[in-house]
Amino acid sequence: MKPIPVEFNIGPLQVHTYGIGLAIAFYLSYRYFEHRLRSANEPYEWVGKSFLWIIAAAIVGARIVHVVANLNYYVSNPIQIPLIWHGGLSSFGGLAGAIPVGVFLMKKYAPELSLARAFDMVAPALILGWSVGRILGPQLMYQGGGRPTTSWYGLQYAGQIGYRIPVPIFQSIEDGAIFLVLLYAEKKFAARKLNPLKVGSLAILAIIMWSVTRFWDEYLWLAIPRLWDAVEVFSIVLLLVSVAGFFYYNRHISFKSSLSNSRPNQVDSQTAPL
Repeated sequence: MKPIPVEFNIGPLQVHTYGIGLAIAFYLSYRYFEHRLRSANEPYEWVGKSFLWIIAAAIVGARIVHVVANLNYYVSNPIQIPLIWHGGLSSFGGLAGAIPVGVFLMKKYAPELSLARAFDMVAPALILGWSVGRILGPQLMYQGGGRPTTSWYGLQYAGQIGYRIPVPIFQSIEDGAIFLVLLYAEKKFAARKLNPLKVGSLAILAIIMWSVTRFWDEYLWLAIPRLWDAVEVFSIVLLLVSVAGFFYYNRHISFKSSLSNSRPNQVDSQTAPL
């Protein structure tokens, strides 16, 4: 399969395929997040007011973290720093940039919406956006493939010699699976009448699954050397912290006995089914 053009011209205007893909993914996440809030009778108008600011913060944060993680290359090639259409946006950096800005704007425009509830609402929307974005973003960018491969599923990418592991496609499938698991878990969490999980648990579950796949992707298909890449190390740390946080956050629950216990338990004011 020949690489898809990473750029094309409309008259004098040069258009980067990577940017179009990311724009579609961002917009899909925004609309689905807004839909989830509206369906749950939560305030949603603030999302439209905040969308562009959050996206800008995500892109800036994603680029900064990527540049810092590859500082030796960018010190030698400083002209490449602003060229995000060549790839190089860190998912962790995107979250680090977008979350504080999103929280600030939510508190400004919708202070009645709890932070934990907002995280539960946005988690599936972000994962859905990542799933679509992997196909419409890195799959269509310069040097978007993983390690060289001779396997039948190898694809050619612009700027890379030979056939490469189609990591963006694999990541899209992974994130799509996480999205479906989150929707299923959300229904199960809401159905728990005995020992309900705290609001915010769905978001933590999303972090757990996503950190596993990020480590998996980097270790198997991207990082050199293995088990030393910054993404791998941070993914392991994030996984351990989020697993511990999930059980500590829901420490009021006896997971072992909750399935067999048929008597309603007293639930404190901090807990509520999703």
